[in-house]
Amino acid sequence: MRRYGPAVLLMLVGAAVLRIALLSDLYLRYVQGGLRPYLVASGALLGLLGLVRAALTARAARYGTDAADHGAHLVVERHDHLHSHEGGPRVAWLLVLPAAALLLFPPPALGSYSAARDEARRAAESVGAFPALPAGDPVDLSVSQFGSRAVYDSEYSLRGRTVRLTGFVTPGDGDAWYVTRLRVACCAADATTSKVEIRGPDAPETDTWVTVTGTWRPRGELGFPSAWPPVLHATTVVRIAEPSDPYEER
Repeated sequence: MRRYGPAVLLMLVGAAVLRIALLSDLYLRYVQGGLRPYLVASGALLGLLGLVRAALTARAARYGTDAADHGAHLVVERHDHLHSHEGGPRVAWLLVLPAAALLLFPPPALGSYSAARDEARRAAESVGAFPALPAGDPVDLSVSQFGSRAVYDSEYSLRGRTVRLTGFVTPGDGDAWYVTRLRVACCAADATTSKVEIRGPDAPETDTWVTVTGTWRPRGELGFPSAWPPVLHATTVVRIAEPSDPYEER
């Protein structure tokens, strides 16, 4: 069975990619939604290559050649030479484990640990006027939109408005806590952090997803580090299930 190791590995990886991209929304934990077709195509291609490799290996075993290892060229060789090709290092089977793990136990989305490592990195912006907010309260904003307006908006468009934010809980110093989102440009590997300090209610458990409604509390001077992180005085905190797409786009 060892001769089928490469084919099995290709098919397992292909099945894992198809599982997260075609049969569920798990792919959104790794990449943006627009990349789904490429993942599906990659998974299908890997599975097909695995099947082709398995067929070539079976053909080689049937005719006593090493066709699977030499691009289907039928070369008649002695049986002992063929047997040496079949062996291969046993440790190669360990490569099946990460593929099987991805297929059976996909890892969770990035959370508070990743956010804590990225607190200092924020997009460079300048103080200036922002577009007017839509009428009606509460107004739904992403965490990054709220942060940009709170720190850089010279028109103070958040003043007097009720805002609703959704994110996961990260702890601060003392009793402080934050509603946080990770922003991605392409995939989870380039994620950066946006967060808002919440005042009022006690902190839910770390990494809990919540929707927070409240009003902006100005702090510091616009455009300066003293204005970061922005503050929301919360009137309601509602626990929710983790959304299928846990990241904000940059």
